[in-house]
Amino acid sequence: MVFELNDAFIDHLSELIVSNNDKEITAIFSDVHFADIAEVLDELNFEEAIYIIKLLDSEKTSEILTELDEDIREKILENFSAQEIADEVGEMDSDDAADIIGELSEERQKRVINALDDDELAADIRELLSYDENTAGALMAKELVKVYETWTVAGCMRRIRGQAKEVTRVHSIYVVDKEDKLVGRLSLKDLIIAKSDQKIADISKSTVDAVNVHENDEEVAKIMAKYDLEAIPVVDDKNVLLGRITIDDIVDVLKEEAEKDYQMAAGLTQDVDSDDSILELTKARLPWLFLGLLGGVGAFLIMGLFENTFAENAVLFFFTPLIAAMAGNVGVQSSAIIVQGLANDDVKGSINSRLLKEMLLAALNGFVLALFLFFFVWAYEGKINTALAISTSLVVVIIVAGLIGTFVPLFLNKRGIDPAIATGPFITTSNDIFGILIYFMIAKLILGI
Repeated sequence: MVFELNDAFIDHLSELIVSNNDKEITAIFSDVHFADIAEVLDELNFEEAIYIIKLLDSEKTSEILTELDEDIREKILENFSAQEIADEVGEMDSDDAADIIGELSEERQKRVINALDDDELAADIRELLSYDENTAGALMAKELVKVYETWTVAGCMRRIRGQAKEVTRVHSIYVVDKEDKLVGRLSLKDLIIAKSDQKIADISKSTVDAVNVHENDEEVAKIMAKYDLEAIPVVDDKNVLLGRITIDDIVDVLKEEAEKDYQMAAGLTQDVDSDDSILELTKARLPWLFLGLLGGVGAFLIMGLFENTFAENAVLFFFTPLIAAMAGNVGVQSSAIIVQGLANDDVKGSINSRLLKEMLLAALNGFVLALFLFFFVWAYEGKINTALAISTSLVVVIIVAGLIGTFVPLFLNKRGIDPAIATGPFITTSNDIFGILIYFMIAKLILGI
């Protein structure tokens, strides 16, 4: 049965907490998935969330902590001692434990790691924390099933039973040589049907996809998506097997990257959410809003240069918003397609070929739209020259906007800058300015004003 969270449930739970009815609270959450419990805690006030966390056993709360919103988890952990945090992370896989501990101050990190009972887990966490953020090393888990190529099938079966106890899901069995270098992989099916005296080297597959420990996490996501992998091993520069990355970690990477790109496209310069303080939200929004303000001032100055053109043909003024809007819309469309293509690694070939294609596409769209606009202005104003000036301007503006929307993300990507920054307010503002300038220059040329 799907868990349903509603106001009645939250009110009832709050009443149970007030009355210290621990037995019923424990019974309520006994069969509830940890992700659903995390959702419940997000709806409770801070004191109530702490009460629930400290009431449930560490095996369940360790899973809950990984699902909580980062800000809520940070507040909860502030109320935990180093030993209490150590008890929680002691139930986690090494990658989740490292993520949780990594959010603490350096001083608390040391205290928590020193409080861990499992020395091997402590060493694994120290290693994972040593890798740069957004790399395969920081993303991987140390838990995996590893066998040596010289083992027999019978010996392998005995040994992997012990290893598998520490692994939540066994996606693959990795084969290494005597120096722990990755040499292949082994499927459970091949292991089960093999004869007990066969060598692992004889039944394993030598082809195995792996990533370097220093590889960017977005590149890891692309590799796993391309080859449809549920898990991928991580090796060092000498091909020594260090850990593995599973698909759930990659989903988190893709989600975070999508949220970041969406916020950039909306004109937010840093990662924020609706619950952040007014100051943090202002710092994230203000730079792009200021850029928009400068763009508006620029448009005002350009229009001031063509004051005489307005005076002699006032209808041009009323079509200014249309020209600016079309320029911004086309630019955003073009940049969005390019940014998406770059993210999916679908953009191939030279910049020139992309620009040529976009120019032809923009010209076709611009011609169709301008044809409609030409007859509308002609019918409304009764002046064919005015209709020709406005419609011609629209075609040129759309072509230029398409080229800008294509070139800027490609240029930024070549320079190692996130191309997502090119979408939204940046493209819209720049195309507004260029669009208005082109509009009045062409109108002045055709009308001879």
